[in-house]
Amino acid sequence: MFKNILIASLFLLISSLVVQAQEKQEEKSSPGWFEKIHLGGYMQVRYNGLFQTNPELECEQCDEAWGGEENSLSLRRLRFKIYGQIHPRVFFYFQPDFSKSVTGSQNVGRLKDAYVDLGLDRNNEFRLRIGQSKVPFGYENLQSSSQRLPLDRDDALNSAVKDERDLGIFFYWASKEKRNMMKELKKDGMKHSGDFGVFAFGIYNGQTANHSDKNGKFHVVTRFSLPIEVGNQVIEPGIQAYSGKFVLLKSSPELNIREEKEYTDRRAAASFVLYPKPFGIQAEYMVGKGPEFNKETQKIEVQNLQGGYVTFSYIKGEFIPFTRLQYYDGGKKHELDARSYTVKELELGLEWQPHKAFELVAMYTFSNRRFEDFQLQNNHQSGSLLRIQAQLNF
Repeated sequence: MFKNILIASLFLLISSLVVQAQEKQEEKSSPGWFEKIHLGGYMQVRYNGLFQTNPELECEQCDEAWGGEENSLSLRRLRFKIYGQIHPRVFFYFQPDFSKSVTGSQNVGRLKDAYVDLGLDRNNEFRLRIGQSKVPFGYENLQSSSQRLPLDRDDALNSAVKDERDLGIFFYWASKEKRNMMKELKKDGMKHSGDFGVFAFGIYNGQTANHSDKNGKFHVVTRFSLPIEVGNQVIEPGIQAYSGKFVLLKSSPELNIREEKEYTDRRAAASFVLYPKPFGIQAEYMVGKGPEFNKETQKIEVQNLQGGYVTFSYIKGEFIPFTRLQYYDGGKKHELDARSYTVKELELGLEWQPHKAFELVAMYTFSNRRFEDFQLQNNHQSGSLLRIQAQLNF
């Protein structure tokens, strides 16, 4: 028996040495790392003021330029991405955004992504992603804003991870076949979310992107999402969940809240996508618990939350008409006093993409929103407006 174990161990050692030798030879014969770096990005210019019926209707999470009496053109996003497979097992991605506003100044640069993917096997089916990146929770959260049809992400799932990103370490797995399928879906213009594996598991700080950890307790997240071919169609069902403790970022000084400002933060969601060939459906629904302002008790309490959306689309040449219905009832932990929301919204839109480098989206929004915190109580706004966005892809 010992002899068999010894022989098996020697075989595995020799095999490993052979593979390493092959990889080193391939690395020597391949172009230098500086020749593998790619540049890209996109720019979005918006106007939200057409046919606006209620200037008090706004959405802090969606678009800072939505709402108010004075509407003007705004840069919603201006992003540059630098990325490359600089080693057979090492991929890096860096993306800043120059459209943010900070303390009254507009178009200030802010970090969006900065991570490295470390392949754990020859085909990179098993990967570790280290750095600031998207948290694998929600299909629409993982979609690039350059790919998504509606102008903003839904309130429900996006309230879980503001800016969709955080600093963490994530494990991803997907077979070579499934990774190739994801690439083809995106190449075919299916508005795919990108390659975040079939299975994901990770830990992250939990305070949202560009915020340091406040309590030394990691959030834990997991996701399973599987693209499946059904005849000429492709569907992708998925489930995801996370759990952690969130420390409030902003609160009114008049409120009597916990000294440590720490609250339970956990959610689970189901996703379903029918890729448009030519008719498409994208739907997600979430339930969970999190901090929320309660005007009855004048406190911030851990309360139930729920919500989701469904988007219908149809591809017709250069045009994609779409509509989205969304609902959310719960708090938004990253806003002042974990602002309490009830959102009911209908959006009707049309995307026109005459070239890969340019697209134009017009979207009419009918919105009914209750959003209340200690400073602004009994605040219920409804109305409609037409929003237009021009996008440059490069």
